Amino acid sequence: MKITVAHSPDSDDAFMHYGLASGKVPTDGLEFDHLLADIETLNQAAFEGKYEVSAVSFHAYAHLTDKYLLLPHGSSMGDDYGPIVVARVDGPSTTEGITVAVPGTLTTALLALRIFDPGVEFVLMPFDRIQDAVRNGEVAAGLLIHEGQLTYQDEGLRKIVDLGEWWAERTGGLPLPLGGNVIRRDLGAATISTVSRLLHDSIAYALNHRQEALDYALQFGRGLDRAKADRFVGMYVNELTLEYGERGRNALKRLLDEAWEKRLLPKPVVVEYSS
Repeated sequence: MKITVAHSPDSDDAFMHYGLASGKVPTDGLEFDHLLADIETLNQAAFEGKYEVSAVSFHAYAHLTDKYLLLPHGSSMGDDYGPIVVARVDGPSTTEGITVAVPGTLTTALLALRIFDPGVEFVLMPFDRIQDAVRNGEVAAGLLIHEGQLTYQDEGLRKIVDLGEWWAERTGGLPLPLGGNVIRRDLGAATISTVSRLLHDSIAYALNHRQEALDYALQFGRGLDRAKADRFVGMYVNELTLEYGERGRNALKRLLDEAWEKRLLPKPVVVEYSS
């Protein structure tokens, strides 16, 4: 049986899937095909149920519970750090009264920004254009995900707010859930259980063979040197990735409950994890 695993072309996603992609983790007769696309493309594809397993934003997951279960492994959470709103050094110091470039309507980064500032004005832009657009004055501010969280100061930009820091302070230290891996319900309980175990084993392999997995992930680092790539991977592939645990599950419930309370989601969300 062939399982398409769709994930972003980012160093952290590459790192966590290294065990499977490299063949270092036995696949119990399943064949895995790794498809790479940016997270907003994956979010949209998930509405069609296009891939058996996919990385999605938790914002998107809130709309996908009829088609997908959430795998208990593979989350990306910002533990007192996360997406950052930046401006030029001579730019605004708050999000009030300005337009912020954001990387997609279904990104959790935007959902968190709208909880932070429900009235924020925003414009959609590919994530890899946002820093340039802020720097050249095309927009007053931008919401950075991926490696931009580590490189914005090198490009002469400054922080307005780190949404992970804000969320930790707001919630008494909970991490900010950003994205996870989902699996299509129609695969059946036995296949779902096997895929879940294999993904766990892939993440565990990478964490236990860090330098080997980092060598692989560097192909996807978009200009990060090894030290920054290692730091970025460590930010988003860690014990919370291996298993949500009570802290991670509480954080996700809190995020989705707050989003519903502010009517940023169409309905309350009951998170369902696969076995």
